[in-house]
Amino acid sequence: MRTFSEWLHQSELGAYLLKRESAWYDRAVADVFGYRAVQVGLPALDFLRENRIPWQCRAADEGGGHIVCDPTQLPFDSASLDLLLLPHVLDFSSDPHGVLREAERVLVPEGRLMLTGFNPMSLWGVRRMIQGRADAPWSGNFLTLARVKDWFRLMELEPEGGAFMAYAPPFSRADWLRQFDFMEAAGDRWWPLAAGVYAIDAVKRRRGMRLITPRWRAASATKKLLAAGGNDRHPVSRNNDGQT
Repeated sequence: MRTFSEWLHQSELGAYLLKRESAWYDRAVADVFGYRAVQVGLPALDFLRENRIPWQCRAADEGGGHIVCDPTQLPFDSASLDLLLLPHVLDFSSDPHGVLREAERVLVPEGRLMLTGFNPMSLWGVRRMIQGRADAPWSGNFLTLARVKDWFRLMELEPEGGAFMAYAPPFSRADWLRQFDFMEAAGDRWWPLAAGVYAIDAVKRRRGMRLITPRWRAASATKKLLAAGGNDRHPVSRNNDGQT
């Protein structure tokens, strides 16, 4: 049985998908700033290559990355990462909800989480039902977009962007896939929810936070009003002509 990473590199359908996902990550990470960025999963691929954050690393539960770890137990301090990528990590985890909890823990407030996942409500999901789940990528969880967004709401992760991709039927041959190139151009307009893969760009929010302004500003404004209107030591008086 091939792993998902091997399928991406060794199959024509995998190459078709990888081209589109790489293009999305390149665009999505380009303008994200901060101090630390981490990619979890697919360590042989660098989806952070277009990002300019100085400290970057790749982590996975298998060899090939800078760090070997369980995605549900990341070896990073709480609120320490500005950008976290999860390319299909939820699809191939036995505890996808736990992966998102851990992602929320390690992100700083206003930190960015970007992920991709297979859409079961697509032709890719139909092929998975027909041929079974014995091999990658069909062995993945194929979580619905609605379910992932429900988990986001529980963890105060707010989607701010995303994309749909891979509209062509999941044929194994590249020449058959090329015959359906027209579906890529029309998919976002006519049938976005039928895409084989969805991408989400989310921000970690902290509800109830507000900026507290210095008290001396209010005090200063009050003193100016008192000075203009008079006080007990310097009362305002008027003469018989009504002049101040």
